[in-house]
Parts: sequence; structure tokens; C-alpha cells
Amino acid sequence: MKFKRESTVVKTSIISILANFVLVGFKAAVGFMSNSIAIITDAVNNLSDALSSIITIIGTKLAGRAPDKKHPYGHGRIEYVTSLVVSAIVLYAGITALVESIKKIIYPEIPDYNTLTIIILVAGIIIKFVLGLFVKNTGKKVHSDSLVASGIDAFNDGLLSISVLASAIIYMVWQVDLEAYVGILVSLYIIKTGIDLIKASVDNILGTRAESTLTRKIKKEVTKDPDVEGAFDLVLNDYGPDKYLGSIHIEMRDTLTVAELDQISRRISKNILAKYGVILHTIGVYSVNTKDKTIAKIQQDIRDVVFSHQGVLEMHGFYLNETEKTINFDIIIDFAVEDRNKLYEHIYDEVQAKYPDCKLYITLDVDASD
Repeated sequence: MKFKRESTVVKTSIISILANFVLVGFKAAVGFMSNSIAIITDAVNNLSDALSSIITIIGTKLAGRAPDKKHPYGHGRIEYVTSLVVSAIVLYAGITALVESIKKIIYPEIPDYNTLTIIILVAGIIIKFVLGLFVKNTGKKVHSDSLVASGIDAFNDGLLSISVLASAIIYMVWQVDLEAYVGILVSLYIIKTGIDLIKASVDNILGTRAESTLTRKIKKEVTKDPDVEGAFDLVLNDYGPDKYLGSIHIEMRDTLTVAELDQISRRISKNILAKYGVILHTIGVYSVNTKDKTIAKIQQDIRDVVFSHQGVLEMHGFYLNETEKTINFDIIIDFAVEDRNKLYEHIYDEVQAKYPDCKLYITLDVDASD
């Protein structure tokens, strides 16, 4: 699967490189012959696309290297770095096009468009749109942010070429030169796209919330195990496209032995790896009281106190140790709450006042996944 993904990314990038080099040659020649700064700038954009594809290939190859002592989780995150580089190229192309368009307004030059110019521009637009959709859709299929960024860049270049074509036709028919003004509008759109792509790349590098569809499926699958009472605190660490290492807490009866817990956790790990390709390297256990039925009433009373406060998303991991007189549980407070620590302390004080004879341990958990 890994080899197939890498091979797909490389083949798609090579197709993009060849197509862009063909466009660079034709557009540069037509641009110089027609004295059109817009077409020459368009050719430069195609050259930047070819460079983006080369960077994507390099990033994919580097990301595919085997884990080593220094990088035990592999090199998959390199793809996020190359995606950032490609996004920066998109931004640079937009800024360059904007600068050249402004120059054209300040220092206007008379273009010399002809039928060949129109044919080359139309062919370039068709190629760019088809190439952009192909590269973007392929990138989504194999989860390659670099390919997606390259595809969006190619599609944007098609829009830029449309503006050049429109201004060329207008000039040929009415002798009105609008290419610089249209170029400015399209350049601003490309700049915005570049900024959005950079933000997305930075988010991936920093680490973002795992996709809710995946986390919910994993939790649901874990709770299908007959010995699991509940699944919480799922954390997925992203080490490259389609490579997740994670941890989870499960609630289980306090009557199970260590040997039974070991077998259950191994069973869960194998199942999740087989179904979702996610490695659960740590499965923590919350013990559930089963020996004293009156504890269930205490747990419900405490839940009522906790959830009487707006902003509390979840309470789990409840356990009351009658011998040591301790109460343990975790709560998750919404990130939208302005002062999460203040709310935590308020809940702590209320529960402690309700059960003054018990030592209270409440963990303020992180809302890491849906």
C-alpha cells in the first residue's frame, strides 16, 4: 500500500512536470513574440508549477524512508514540509503576477496579439484545468497535501490564463488593454489561495485534531468488545499521511485479572490495526466499580453536580476506593470556556463539599478527539 501510494504521487508529479514544461515553452515563445508581459508571467507560473512537482517527488521519496534510531516513527512528516514549500511557491507566483500587473499599468506596453496567441492560450487553459483537477483529485485519493496544493496551483494558473485570454480578445476587438487590471484581480485570488494553503500546511506540522469520522469509528469499534464498558481519551498522533499512532483509555470491570486485561488490550490493538491501520501503542484502563451497588448512586449524584455546569463535555473514569476513601474521575471542559481552570476548581469544591470524608482526585482532561 505504501509503495503504491508513493508510486502514484511520483507518476502524477512527472505528468505535471512534463505538461508544464510544454506550456512554458509555448507560452514563453508567444509571450516574447507578442510583447505580452501577462503571457510571459503566465509562463513563469507554469515553470513554478514544474518546480512544485519536483519538490513533491523529492518530499515523497524522503518521506518514504524507513524509520531509524533518530526517527523511530519514520519520516512521513517531511511531506508536510514539502507541502509548505509548494504553498509558498503558490504565494510567490501570486505576488509576482501582482507586481508584474502593476508594472504594466505604470509602464504600459502595446501588445501584439494574433490568432496563434489565442490558440496557445486556449490550449493552455484546457491543459491547466484538466491537469489541476487530475492532480488535486489524485492527491485527495492518496492523502498527499503536496499534490493537492499543486493541483490547486495548476487550477489557479488556468484562471490566470483565462484573464489573459479575455484581455487579449478585448484588445483585438476593441483595442482596449485590460490585461493588467484583470491580472491584478486574479493575482489577489492566487495570493489568498497561497496563504490558505500555507495555513493548512502549518496546521499539519503543528498537529491538528484527528478527523472526527475516524475517531468515532475507532471508539465505537473498541466498545464493541464485550469486556469494554466505555472508550475515552483517544489521542491520535499523525506521523505522515495515513500513519497514526495513538492511545486510548477504556473502562473495565474491577473483577478482571491482569492476565485478562492483557489479553483484552492485545485483542483491541490487533483489531484496530487491521480495520483502520491505526497503531494503539497504549491502552490505559479505568476500573469500574461492580462490587458495591450503592456506589452507582454516588456516581450519579456526582455526575449531576458536574453536568450542572455549562461547558462540561464529558465525565469518565469514575472509581471509588472504599478502603482508602478516594474518589477518582476525569472531566473534559470545552475549549470555548473562557477560564477552564476556574470552572474545574468550582466543580472540585462542590463535589468535595458533598463528600467531605473522601479524598478527591479530579483530572482536567483534554478534548483531544470527538
